[in-house]
Amino acid sequence: MYHRVTAASLLLLSSLAVALPGKGQFALAPASGLLAPDSWGYTDCGAASDVVQINSISVSPDPPKIGAQLTVTIDAEVKETIKDGATADVLVKVGRIKLLQKTFDLCEEARNANATISCPVEPGVYQIVQSVDLPKEVPKLKYSISVDAFTVDKDPMACVDLTVQFSPFNKLQLWE
Repeated sequence: MYHRVTAASLLLLSSLAVALPGKGQFALAPASGLLAPDSWGYTDCGAASDVVQINSISVSPDPPKIGAQLTVTIDAEVKETIKDGATADVLVKVGRIKLLQKTFDLCEEARNANATISCPVEPGVYQIVQSVDLPKEVPKLKYSISVDAFTVDKDPMACVDLTVQFSPFNKLQLWE
């Protein structure tokens, strides 16, 4: 039995929105002309005892494209009831530079996103589907995203590390 929920994928994707350079900022890029192609990947850094077991994460299009709609699908199993007060610590970095470090209330995020389920989330198999438009202004860099989720009792709930690489055309040319 699959359910649709958007809170977890919203947390994973919302981090890209904060990567837009604001007034007085500029994007950093490697000086080398040898750059990796657009790509993405994830590692489930959780333990077998975690409340949520991530079975798979997929994206469409694969790899993600700036200026296009991105749909993320997460298949996961919830082993214990997730109650109001569950949180996720999200860290977004480019190299060693922190772009975002924030704790999100997962149940509140689900409510704000009008998700099809709400807390408490009962044990079961879930499919989380979320679509978002990636702005064309997202800097073409490699992003590292870490998400550590915790129950209301602060027990580990899930952990995932993601990387998303948006490559510049060939190399950064600032003075031409």
